[in-house]
Amino acid sequence: MLKDPQKRAAYDRFGHAAFENGGGGPGFSGDFSILDVRHLRRHLRRVHGWRTSRRRGGGGRSGGRERGADLRYNMEITLEEAFAGKTAEVHVPTKVACEACSGTGAKPGSHPKVCTTCDGHGRVRAAQGFFSIERTCPTCQGRGEIISDPCDKCAGSGRKTQERTLSVNIPAGIEDGTRIRLSGEGEAGLRGGPTGDLYLFLSVKPHSLFQREGADIFCRVPISLTTAALGGQFDVPTVDGGKTRVKVPDGTQTGKQFRLKGKGMPVLRSSQMGDMYIQVVVETPRNLSRRQRELLEEFEKASSEETNPESAGFFARIRDFFGGT
Repeated sequence: MLKDPQKRAAYDRFGHAAFENGGGGPGFSGDFSILDVRHLRRHLRRVHGWRTSRRRGGGGRSGGRERGADLRYNMEITLEEAFAGKTAEVHVPTKVACEACSGTGAKPGSHPKVCTTCDGHGRVRAAQGFFSIERTCPTCQGRGEIISDPCDKCAGSGRKTQERTLSVNIPAGIEDGTRIRLSGEGEAGLRGGPTGDLYLFLSVKPHSLFQREGADIFCRVPISLTTAALGGQFDVPTVDGGKTRVKVPDGTQTGKQFRLKGKGMPVLRSSQMGDMYIQVVVETPRNLSRRQRELLEEFEKASSEETNPESAGFFARIRDFFGGT
């Protein structure tokens, strides 16, 4: 026997049990085509004193208990809400454990029975030649248990559909696209399995005045030609609902930025604050009256290179480019 490679392999794997019942072992035919695992377990307990536990729903399923599905909830908030933070209520349609059967799926007063086909494992195994093949138990569909008297309220599923209302804390400084995980707030598991999680995906609405980059806020402010030339001041709103005054020096050009320190967004989970940047855009006047046009023409005649240094320098470079003509 030990000289035969196939029989030696069978002996190493199953011991004497591989050659009982006419050389095929419990549940074996002579060519070792099918192994009855239950007979082998009983043989091992009887002959070798092995202790095997009878686990309900073995194979990692634990009585058909499965983890509940994770849920996704999309929420849109304003920039002001992202600045201040908020507590929001979300209404989530989900599956919760059936109260009537406490999630077991069995009618109150009855209990699931261990599946005799798989001995409670939820899987059955067969040996094809020297390959061990495992598949879901066809009798209990992998649950390891048989519910002969299912719950009337949930039809044996152990769950029911219900809308839940949850209170969610949105921290100050939250950014667009942030994902918040609420552990254990997803769907209830099957037959007492662990509950899934709820993932909250946040998006921040575009703002009519402000653009956000990280913790910094940007705002474009149009100013008049005279304010840009002579200087002045104006008030701008801030994202916290207040306002601040910006002083514009004379000769300010389009694109000039003014930094307002600490007037931006909160840095998430920090005491720091971002900055606010005001970018001015000099507005060219349109629909001029006759008098306004005359004044601008007079101004142009009185202008010099010192009045418009950038223009003078630019056209000087053009002349040089074309050979000084």
